[in-house]
Amino acid sequence: MDACLYRTRVTHLRRAPVHHYFEHPGYSWYVDVDRLPSLPRWLRPFARFDPADHLDGAPGDTLRDRVDAFLRGHGVDLTGGRVTALLQARVLGYVFNPVTLYWCHDADGVLRHVVMEMHNTRGGRHAYLLPPGPDGVSMTPKQLRVSPFNGADGHYLVRAPHPDDALDITVSLHRNDEPAFIATVRGTRRPATLREVLRLQFTAPLAPLMTAVDLRIQHLTLWLRRVPVVRSDRRARERDAPSTELVAHAARSR
Repeated sequence: MDACLYRTRVTHLRRAPVHHYFEHPGYSWYVDVDRLPSLPRWLRPFARFDPADHLDGAPGDTLRDRVDAFLRGHGVDLTGGRVTALLQARVLGYVFNPVTLYWCHDADGVLRHVVMEMHNTRGGRHAYLLPPGPDGVSMTPKQLRVSPFNGADGHYLVRAPHPDDALDITVSLHRNDEPAFIATVRGTRRPATLREVLRLQFTAPLAPLMTAVDLRIQHLTLWLRRVPVVRSDRRARERDAPSTELVAHAARSR
């Protein structure tokens, strides 16, 4: 599989305690973790793929090593099956991946799991193992405090179909069986040619840095709107398991 690019538009909709919406343009790479793109030396500052930017592992590990180690830690063995990923590369030495997705297949090419890795602006990260759910919707308890205005309670519903000509990802945070926050990533596929990589440096310059800056601006906006900051509490977890009817309802609403 050749790598490709997606020109994306990310949306965030906060429904509680205030209604707040914003959009952010950018782009992402879709790659095979066993065959990361190798660009000409003069272009590498605009697209560098460093395994240390993703998951946990030892120095010298490949990205595939890190994915396999994470899966083994959850009792999953793909027996060499293909893993593809939607991620951002380093641009001029900087990277910020709010959400990275890995589609993990077994040796027969059957999708077994999706891994969702989330990063916050303070350098924290956490990866979630998502078994395929009904109608492509998976559910997992929230573990990482991403926003200063959200705690670590609640659970995510994730819809992450394989990217094709179009990209359409939805991640929603639910509390009390109600969506409090909904994020989408949508885009169109483009070939990962040298011309396209260069063009994106003009249409979406310093994309990872601008994503981090935009999120901080939104945090400032929410603070000015007097949205209360939630103090970090690692013990905060969802006490009541969400109903299976909720997952089915989310799938039908697509």
